[in-house]
Amino acid sequence: MVTETRRHWHDALASLEALVLNMGGLAEQALTGAVLALVGGDLPMAERVIEGDDQIDEAYLAVERQALELLALQTPVAVDLRLISAILHINLHLERVGDIAVNIAKIYRGTRHLPPNATIVAHLQEMADIVRPMMRQALEAFARRDLALSLRLAGMDDRVDRLNRGMYREVAKCAGNPLMLDWAIRMMVVSRQLERLGDHAVDIAEQVAFLITGQFREFSDASHPAVMETGGR
Repeated sequence: MVTETRRHWHDALASLEALVLNMGGLAEQALTGAVLALVGGDLPMAERVIEGDDQIDEAYLAVERQALELLALQTPVAVDLRLISAILHINLHLERVGDIAVNIAKIYRGTRHLPPNATIVAHLQEMADIVRPMMRQALEAFARRDLALSLRLAGMDDRVDRLNRGMYREVAKCAGNPLMLDWAIRMMVVSRQLERLGDHAVDIAEQVAFLITGQFREFSDASHPAVMETGGR
């Protein structure tokens, strides 16, 4: 029979998990807004993303505080400790996703007076169309405790890496127009930021795998096979 203390503990863990999933929603919303601002030339949207960073920071701190309070209440069993550890790591990655969204919005704001290149804009849109579902899928894998779903993230990230490497060629084609080249060089930074978003999604998926199996492996580490078994304690 579940004791009243354990029931309160499980309720507190569920509340903490809900907080970090809400944090994920805020980070995903910021990312979507930053991409829409960049691709659509929407300055008010960019300003909203920048202003919204405080809300993401507050959500990050709320998760941190609640997690530390839970650890101070009692000594959690192994599976509960893994959950709190995974949440703390995921929370940090989501805060950085928010920072990246703000960086993209600020880059757009600082370059909106420069002539853009349609091919590069399309290239960045293609990258964003991969990393946004990656972030959503990583959070879904966490919410559902879905190991198979988390393992798919590495393959998706390979596509983002290839697109990021191909950005230099597109930027070099702008060399004949100094103003466009100035804009394009800043877009290389955006490309790198989008590539980092893919990495954050994979890192979140790795935490999901750790939570489920009790074993941590980097998905990109070819020296270790992907962990597929469950039930680690």
